[in-house]
Amino acid sequence: MLTIENARLSYGSSIALRGASLEIAADKITCVLGRNGVGKSSLLRSVIGQHPLSFGDVTFDGEDLISTPIHRRARSGIGFVPQGREIFPLLTVEENLQTGFSALPRKLRSIPDDIYELFPVLKDMLNRRGGDLSGGQQQQLAIGRALVLRPKLLVLDEPTEGIQPSIIKDIGTALQTLRDRGIAVLLVEQYLDFCRDIGDQIYIMDRGEVVHGGLPQTLDEPAVRAHLTV
Repeated sequence: MLTIENARLSYGSSIALRGASLEIAADKITCVLGRNGVGKSSLLRSVIGQHPLSFGDVTFDGEDLISTPIHRRARSGIGFVPQGREIFPLLTVEENLQTGFSALPRKLRSIPDDIYELFPVLKDMLNRRGGDLSGGQQQQLAIGRALVLRPKLLVLDEPTEGIQPSIIKDIGTALQTLRDRGIAVLLVEQYLDFCRDIGDQIYIMDRGEVVHGGLPQTLDEPAVRAHLTV
């Protein structure tokens, strides 16, 4: 579904990615783990087009994305859930979901019912303002907004950050359901146990590079934890 090869990205004199490579399989949940500042979010931004690579290749569903602008990547089927959720606090839940219409043709501008099946609380709070929701509810709203796009690939930046444990479990279950429906999932995380619970493939990043990769049950846990410990 998605291939990243030898990705290099700099912000001025600061190097964020140093030749990172990984593959995201269709119908799988792929987790990228690492400490703060190792390039995880930069990797995701290079996928969605927010920060173009200075060198390397990104291929999605057979299409070269290097020269593809961010809005066309969304239209091609890449949905993004940013770190910190970035919902609109003064808009209602329904209006926040409708902001996902922008990349859709007019005939598809409706909110899929399966979003409410995944997150029933959103249907119960359609007329509530986004800013009145708890952090966990806002995260569900941010995921729902990305799903309005009907993505082939859902990209999430630290979806468990600041979320209560019961909602983390619900989010994990929802991501597994999406995978089973044929949506590829790529997420950045700091919590190994969460990724072990839901992930099909895990990559570990350190200093802008992918240093480990494999199935959750076959990763060398002491080596992995060494790259996650501050």
